[in-house]
Amino acid sequence: MTEKRRLGVGLIGSGFIARFHIQSFEGVRDADVRGVWSPTAEHAESAAKLARDLGVGDCRAHRSLADLVRAPEIDAVWICGPNDRRLEHAREIADLVRSGKAALRGIACEKPLARNVREAREMLELVRSTGLPHGYLENQVFTPALVRGREVIWRRGASIAGRPYLARASEEHSGPHNPWFWDASRQGGGVLSDMLCHSVEAGRFLLTEPGKPRGSLELRSASAQIASLKWTRPEYASRLRETMGVDYESRPAEDFARATILYRDGDGNDIVLEASTSWSFVGAGLRLSFELLGPEYSMQVSSLDSSCNVYLSRQITGRAGEDLVEKQNAEQGLLPVLEDEPGYYGYTAENRHMTRRFLEGRMPDETWEDGAAVVEVLMACYRSAEEGRVLSFPVEGIEDFVPAVARGTWDPREG
Repeated sequence: MTEKRRLGVGLIGSGFIARFHIQSFEGVRDADVRGVWSPTAEHAESAAKLARDLGVGDCRAHRSLADLVRAPEIDAVWICGPNDRRLEHAREIADLVRSGKAALRGIACEKPLARNVREAREMLELVRSTGLPHGYLENQVFTPALVRGREVIWRRGASIAGRPYLARASEEHSGPHNPWFWDASRQGGGVLSDMLCHSVEAGRFLLTEPGKPRGSLELRSASAQIASLKWTRPEYASRLRETMGVDYESRPAEDFARATILYRDGDGNDIVLEASTSWSFVGAGLRLSFELLGPEYSMQVSSLDSSCNVYLSRQITGRAGEDLVEKQNAEQGLLPVLEDEPGYYGYTAENRHMTRRFLEGRMPDETWEDGAAVVEVLMACYRSAEEGRVLSFPVEGIEDFVPAVARGTWDPREG
């Protein structure tokens, strides 16, 4: 393949996460967003206009996924559509590449890679069949504060006192933006599927020695709990029915999840990851928090420990929005401001990395193999929560497991 200095990126999907990616490309020097496809044409047109307005590419909306992938200006595609469409999209892309109808340099997919292990393994087989580099878009492992903190801890702390042995990762907010996230059958579950995927991979990233592969930590066991703390209460279930068109009285999903993952390092030492996520958190907005602990050191990161805060008195009133921080819950009082959300959350660094690796014809640091491994952990967590016990890896029958939440048979009152 001839050398190319700029990557033409095509986005499959035009919703919340796709728009975050578009904004992040303001900080990517060797790529342009050249195309968008969405089943809803007006949404694709809106996303393409955003890319043009930001100056991140001469972007146009496409009539079909195939039209996007075959376009000569598209060198790589980012799969950003709803979870229940990702396997369908991967199949079509793989068919186009294998038949020679599309010439791509790479394929990236948003988290989670799939809704269950069977889907994740097929996704991985499909991308391998193309022979292309593939990237798993887990933005939190590219978060600048997390990357820098990890580097310092391992270089200054672990090199003297020994490796870290405990990581905590948490993501909390007041609930998703779009209806399909609330639909457990489409999304694959509730908050565990939606957000624990972030915390599991971010925690593993912190605990893995820089330069070592994922396999340097042996996955030993998983224990998890899920609950519906807020959104099945009658007043909130009614609100969801009105605003999102979902029925949480008859088909609820969990809005709280926590998990403990046990690893073992090459020296036989136990390593622990504690992860928790919530759609029932009410605060200034999205809160990401990370901790890394070792024998003589620790590290803490919180997204709401902002370098910029504003205060608005009760005399200041205005429309509700998210112009200060994602999932903003208030318009008055002392409010944190994230001056560059795509950068802070890791999207900019993630897309720089994916772009460079695809241009070089190399595998990114996060691949679909990582994404498939995360899905396996998530399914073990769901099964642990359902069975009320610790599960050891490998988990027998995990490929055929579909969470009760996703099947619509989960009753939060049964614990």
